[in-house]
Amino acid sequence: MNAMTAENLRSAFGGESQAHMRYRIWGDKAKKDGFPTVARLFMATSDAEEVHATLHFKALKDISGDFLVASGAGFGLSSTSDNLQGAINGELHEVNQMYPAYIAVAEMQGEKTAVSAMRFAIEAEKVHADLFTKAKEAVDAGKDLEAKVVELCPICGYISLTGEEDNCPLCKAKKELFIAY
Repeated sequence: MNAMTAENLRSAFGGESQAHMRYRIWGDKAKKDGFPTVARLFMATSDAEEVHATLHFKALKDISGDFLVASGAGFGLSSTSDNLQGAINGELHEVNQMYPAYIAVAEMQGEKTAVSAMRFAIEAEKVHADLFTKAKEAVDAGKDLEAKVVELCPICGYISLTGEEDNCPLCKAKKELFIAY
């Protein structure tokens, strides 16, 4: 694998891994703040970020060793509204900055597995940003997020709040694979 694509995958792995833990912490805070559905959304998204980290790790399957990994990570534990804004900011950074640049490099270098892993991630991150925005609007109005379900596609990280999909709209995985929160 080309060195630049490998470095980008390691950075994306680091960022997704940190988001996984950050969303767990923020989910616990949302639950304590009286927003159980927002908490479930954070937990589902945490697991989605683990899916993305795993895809990146597997794309690096031929590379082993120890590496210093630079990755962006938001810090702070505040109100659920502020934590949701932090989540929105992180997701939009990945959608608008990080993944487009990483995908362009991987495409230029002919790294098809890396491109595939990052495309799943960017498309799911768009959904996550939208769902966190809806959750923040609800919380700012003093309400919990309204959702029929909170379900995760364990293949690509897509999250549904309706349960109306027959298959994952991003990766086409069967609905039966979705994990409920």
